[in-house]
Amino acid sequence: MIKRILVITAIVFASLSAAAEFRWGPQAGYVYSDFYWKQDLVSTKGMSGFQAGLVGEVMIPGIGFGIDFGLLYNMHGGRVNFGERLVWSSDGYGNEKILLHQLSVPFHVRFKYTRFGGLERTIAPFVYAGPEFNFTLAHSKHTPLEYPAGSVGVAAGVGAELFQRLQISLSYTWGLTYEIRTIKLDNFSARSSHWGVNVAWFF
Repeated sequence: MIKRILVITAIVFASLSAAAEFRWGPQAGYVYSDFYWKQDLVSTKGMSGFQAGLVGEVMIPGIGFGIDFGLLYNMHGGRVNFGERLVWSSDGYGNEKILLHQLSVPFHVRFKYTRFGGLERTIAPFVYAGPEFNFTLAHSKHTPLEYPAGSVGVAAGVGAELFQRLQISLSYTWGLTYEIRTIKLDNFSARSSHWGVNVAWFF
């Protein structure tokens, strides 16, 4: 019985894969991010950044479901006022600008509504959600911080596809793991979450 189910599942998956439509293209966007600390010890302020790279989309015709994935350079950060606490101000730290340069690998499940009686060739709304894996390439120097090799977040977004080529989307990403941690206080760390506005062109 189990073998029969596995065979049927494999046949269905192979059929869907054969019918799926794959596209790819460049994407660029604006990012506004901020840090969220485990404890309320210092104040932070959000910062603007950007991301750019390549994205791919695999959609199953007729049902509107599919996946998207990408390889993106992401620069984001925030301002942290370490001067508010003696533990850091005594070392000469004040309002520090923290920047991270990361390689982001998103993987989302998406749904695109394409039953508009032909209007979808002009505009087709879509939604998506899924995890994002980030690998730290570089970061700010001369700060009282240490940085992990990477982080994980989960994103959700909404957008529209115009003329079956141009996609514009608005997203929010929740950081699930910490991106920065202070050296003097081992358990004082922060996650980064951000808003993003992205534009992609698919070939």
